[in-house]
Amino acid sequence: MNGDEQRGSGYISSSELRGSGRAVRPKDAATLLIVRRGGREPRVLMGKRAASHKFMPNKFVFPGGRVDPGDSRIVPPHDLHPEVMKRLCRGCSETRARALALAAIRETYEETGLVIGEPHTPTLKSRSPHWADFLRHDVNPRLDVLHFIARAITPPYRNRRFDARFFMVDAEHIQGEVHERPQGSGELLDLHWVALSRAREMEQLPHITRSVLQELERRLRAGAGPQDSGPFVYTRYGKPVIETI
Repeated sequence: MNGDEQRGSGYISSSELRGSGRAVRPKDAATLLIVRRGGREPRVLMGKRAASHKFMPNKFVFPGGRVDPGDSRIVPPHDLHPEVMKRLCRGCSETRARALALAAIRETYEETGLVIGEPHTPTLKSRSPHWADFLRHDVNPRLDVLHFIARAITPPYRNRRFDARFFMVDAEHIQGEVHERPQGSGELLDLHWVALSRAREMEQLPHITRSVLQELERRLRAGAGPQDSGPFVYTRYGKPVIETI
């Protein structure tokens, strides 16, 4: 094919394809689905990635990004729910599990200006410039309200690969309105609270985003809790595999 190459579930830009040789090792990343339950049906926050992004340009996604070294040095007052910690630790240490959850909150702030946490404990200190900007709002990140709903590893034929964990949180844990975003954050464009029925029909939706939306709907219908398992999507011998985690 010219320009785009078909790979199983959809089309991907040829610039994202890996050349010959060993597959790129995936980097840890985290994504946060913020859900508003008021109104006729639940809505989720989504935005469009800028055309300049090398990974999924012009695609509608949830806020998120790579884990930063500073994410491992924050110790929030409220830790992950024990069942969430247990499920996350099937693929990493407890320290890394917290870092993943903290990265989801930090990246959401950097991309949307929304501060997820609680203001009723002494504000933490951090030398990380990313966290210093978040903490200047006198809000601490709060991990116990996060649900771990899915994990996905980018297929090995991509030049850029991520081992992404998807978290969910209720919008009631947003503190205040949208804050000014840090400069140079590569924030999402066209942020919208999208009804779940409409989100499924959006164009320019990555296959994994569509799959996570289906999992979100399932969990909301079932009233799933932090102990409930979710899908783990990865590639084995060139074929997609879905396990539970």
